[in-house]
Amino acid sequence: MADTGGVKSEDTPFEGGPMDGRVLPVLVGPTGTPPKTYRIPVPDAAGGPPTVLVYRRVPRGHSKRLGLPKGWKYEFDPEGRRGGRRRWPWSRPAPPADAGRKPGDTGG
Repeated sequence: MADTGGVKSEDTPFEGGPMDGRVLPVLVGPTGTPPKTYRIPVPDAAGGPPTVLVYRRVPRGHSKRLGLPKGWKYEFDPEGRRGGRRRWPWSRPAPPADAGRKPGDTGG
């Protein structure tokens, strides 16, 4: 692994989607955990806007005694929903992905 000069990173596996089976060094925060979502922009071959692949952080496993996460991995989120917002118990539920669409609408 390359020298990052004081910045800590962790080799994190990716599952599902185009990155399936790859392990990348991901920067960790002050608590030692990688970010909850990892977005990878993929350039369009035709010169259009890039496609963004979204991966969500999930625990790799849990310890037997305390149930603490043993590590982290990223799983592919095909819908690519915007996440990361804090949801309080008194908040309104998040709208479904197809809330503004009409039946038969292809969305194009």
